Amino acid sequence: MKSFLRFDDVKKAFYLKRYRLRFLVSVFSFLFLYLGICTRLIQYGRENFKMKVEKSFSETYRGRPDIVDRHGRLLATDVKTYSLFAEPRRIIDVNETIELLSRVLRDLRLDEVWRKLKSNSGFVWIKRGLTPDQKARIMELGIPGLGFRVETRRFYPDGSIASHILGFVDVDNKGLSGIEKYIDQSGLSDLRAVWRAPALKQLVLSIDIRIQALVHEELKKAIKRYRAQAGGALLLNVKTGEVIALVSLPDFDPNNPLKALQPNRLNRMTAGLFEMGSTIKSFTTAMALDSGVFQLDTKIDASKPLHFGHQMIRDFHGKYRALALWEVFIYSSNIGSAKEAEILGIQHHRAFIKRIGLLERIGIELPEIASPIEPHVWKKVNSMTIAFGHGMMTTPLQTAVAAAALMNGGRLIEPTFLFKKNHNFLHGTQVIKPKTSSDLRYLYELNAKMGSARNTVVDGYRVGGKTGTAEKVVKGRYVKDRRFNTFLAAFPMDDPSYVVLTIIDEPKPEKGRVSATSALNAAPLAAEIIRRSALFLGIHPDFTKEDAKTLIDPRYK
Repeated sequence: MKSFLRFDDVKKAFYLKRYRLRFLVSVFSFLFLYLGICTRLIQYGRENFKMKVEKSFSETYRGRPDIVDRHGRLLATDVKTYSLFAEPRRIIDVNETIELLSRVLRDLRLDEVWRKLKSNSGFVWIKRGLTPDQKARIMELGIPGLGFRVETRRFYPDGSIASHILGFVDVDNKGLSGIEKYIDQSGLSDLRAVWRAPALKQLVLSIDIRIQALVHEELKKAIKRYRAQAGGALLLNVKTGEVIALVSLPDFDPNNPLKALQPNRLNRMTAGLFEMGSTIKSFTTAMALDSGVFQLDTKIDASKPLHFGHQMIRDFHGKYRALALWEVFIYSSNIGSAKEAEILGIQHHRAFIKRIGLLERIGIELPEIASPIEPHVWKKVNSMTIAFGHGMMTTPLQTAVAAAALMNGGRLIEPTFLFKKNHNFLHGTQVIKPKTSSDLRYLYELNAKMGSARNTVVDGYRVGGKTGTAEKVVKGRYVKDRRFNTFLAAFPMDDPSYVVLTIIDEPKPEKGRVSATSALNAAPLAAEIIRRSALFLGIHPDFTKEDAKTLIDPRYK
């Protein structure tokens, strides 16, 4: 009996121990499963939150809008890049880390990275704007304490071709110049700051990148050919104010704008101030005709130089006789132009120059725009020298805009770099009489036939223009062998649609020539731009008008 009880007790103890073991296994299994489920739920919650944040970010933060030309060709867009950061406190071996990274990033500043990794910071940038290949190669290194963030970078497919128009952005994709800065100034930066930027549509510019590229190419060749310091060119629609192309050289690459802020790379066409030389005689002549005091056949005494103390006004190629007003323009007489201003008076002269838009800062989308410089007090000598292009400084774009008013019937239209879908010619301000505009078109075409603009003739097109050769001021004095050359052209002259303005800064005489005036460099440059761009603009050559002569009315002879 005792033996049987002992066996029964042993059996009970065995089963009890077995049940306890099963119970513990079940409990631990349940706890393990519970912890696994909790961990997964937390992970899923984090991933879901991250997805929501990313979705919310993508819905509210749209980045910068694409910039396209008037025909929809891409000029600027956002692309995703990878930026490498480090957590210095987690870096095990700084020297080894730098050595490994330098194998992938050849341009890494080692001393700067060493100082960052030796700091006690929780986060430092190592290199931003990496390619997917660079990111993959760094990840293969397996260096602890390094990580990547996806960022947005601006990309300009055409490089420097339109750099002064487009501008550039900083490392945080904020616009610093050009149209890029205009976008931010229009409110994008404020919206981005609070993550409320709406879905941004593409920004359509007025420029035609095909014409922009050929102007860039021709200007580059001209600067090399004439061994000039710099140059610029623009093409403007006289009926809408749209800038079709604008180039200033030297320029920069907005994809890598390290040289953008160098003084010699400023946008000379909008931010440069220059004495525009004899191109200003266009406005002096317009003033004279618009006043009603002068007609095309009015005689002006240009037989001898004008003296003001030690100063003397004389003609470059003087006729030393009385000239009709049309001859003053064709022969580019400084004396005749000064006499026109003298007869009309200082107040009338300044009022006209202001009305035509040459004395006030023009409003355009680009922030790089200079304000004209004029004498604080206009005296007689100031008025007379300004009449032929010295003593007043304006921007080339401003000069072209004023010239457009002379060609389009007399309306001053604000320039724009934005595409105008619906053209409204009536929005301009009438600044001269239509008859005055007609007379100026006649003189421009006549100047191309028998005056200083003969080198701007383009077969199949009726081109007119006015040259300008200004001596530059060095240490307060005009220097004869350093010139700033300009040329104003319009076409087609039977109904002008476009104005072309070219500038050549300090050109040198070509081999076999002793002179480097505007007619020998700035004018041929304008002619080549017109020849290559006309078809892109929808203007076809008309050779039936090639033999048509620009007649001089017998009354004007």
